[in-house]
Amino acid sequence: MLVNSKEILSKAKQEGYAVPAPDFIDLDSARSYVQGAEAIGKPIILSFAQAHHNVISLEEASLIGKYVAQNASVPIVLHLDHGTDIDFIKKGIDLGFTSVMIDASMDTFEENIRKTKEVVDYAHKHNVTVEAEIGHVGSGDNYENHDHTDSIYTEVEEAKKFVEQTNVDSLAVSIGTAHGKYKGVPQINFERLEELKNAVHVPLVLHGGSGSGDDNLKRCAHNGISKINIFTDFLVGAMNEINEKKPTEYFDLKVCANDGMRKVLNHYFDVFAK
Repeated sequence: MLVNSKEILSKAKQEGYAVPAPDFIDLDSARSYVQGAEAIGKPIILSFAQAHHNVISLEEASLIGKYVAQNASVPIVLHLDHGTDIDFIKKGIDLGFTSVMIDASMDTFEENIRKTKEVVDYAHKHNVTVEAEIGHVGSGDNYENHDHTDSIYTEVEEAKKFVEQTNVDSLAVSIGTAHGKYKGVPQINFERLEELKNAVHVPLVLHGGSGSGDDNLKRCAHNGISKINIFTDFLVGAMNEINEKKPTEYFDLKVCANDGMRKVLNHYFDVFAK
């Protein structure tokens, strides 16, 4: 069933676990994620990043996401991830996305507030939830089509003020992770996470979950993070399965890739659980 993120993330926040939010880039990946969620009876946030619109269009992503979600036996959020263009985000809402992210984290604080308020005002009229970002989660490489930038920690007072002024539904925070592949394991600022959890009332989101280490992610899920974004690890999982099974037929290769993605999802469901 297709839902927005409000009840799913509120429940995760109250009970101390995190919901995985994998990015899909085609029908196979979207269907694999949903099938994995159905197999264990848990909700999932099915994400499509604006940066991947060169792989499939926003229109194609909306059709794929709505189809697999509406036919699912568990709650599915169709989320537009890292939207940087307001018109693109509004189009996503019109096409049926039930959750959107406005990422103006590299703008000034005031401009971030202005853009987020504009998206919130439009989205809430359509029963769509909104995620925004304070601080900035940088990139270790270009694996997710993000520019190479350094991470900037989220400031607690700014986060509090931002949530109060924008009426945003969830907040992505920067506490030491980065998008893409890591060299080593990141150092998570759990003290800052605790401060943020106590300062704002909305569910918190962690971007750059891939490669962050199971212990780190479990601790985040148990200490204030309600949604964790994963993408790179699913691509790595698909390739690992292909390299292990060494399929010689195209259809067998697709099966291996899908199985590899589902294995990664099952793993993270366990890691993020309460």
